[in-house]
Amino acid sequence: MGAMLRAMADHHLAQLNVGTLNAPLDDPSMAGFVDNLAPINALADASPGFVWRYTDEGSDDATDARPFGDDLLINLSVWASWEALWEFTYRSDHIDLLRRRREWFRHMRDAGLVLWWIPAGHIPTLDEAGERLSLLRHHGPTAEAFTFKDSFGPPKPPTFSPADSTSL
Repeated sequence: MGAMLRAMADHHLAQLNVGTLNAPLDDPSMAGFVDNLAPINALADASPGFVWRYTDEGSDDATDARPFGDDLLINLSVWASWEALWEFTYRSDHIDLLRRRREWFRHMRDAGLVLWWIPAGHIPTLDEAGERLSLLRHHGPTAEAFTFKDSFGPPKPPTFSPADSTSL
């Protein structure tokens, strides 16, 4: 149990979530999504275990960032643990928007969510997140890129034996 707690403190969980828009954000059909961006982001920010989320420069959300295509929205965030992200995603008011996602986003045949462990304090880049999504799409769930359904625990801290130490 102690080793698991230490691993959790040494690592955070990064997540990238992408979705293909049904219409431009200024289309009236997208109002339910757009109107809920600020409240859901505020809920995430205040959630236990929340660490960080990507925002566009000068904005409080990531709706202007389109690193993977003009109609593909992203959400990139970091959480203290798998459980913290799960609780926010499925046990908070966020679930109501998740249930309505087909109103605003097309069904994706490829994976739209990827999770991976990062060293605590590391902030993932958009390039890094895109690489993890590509890994998941091409190789399936692995310790380097996984999903809620097929998840992996954080990396184990290195163990050292007395033979590894040197005398000064």
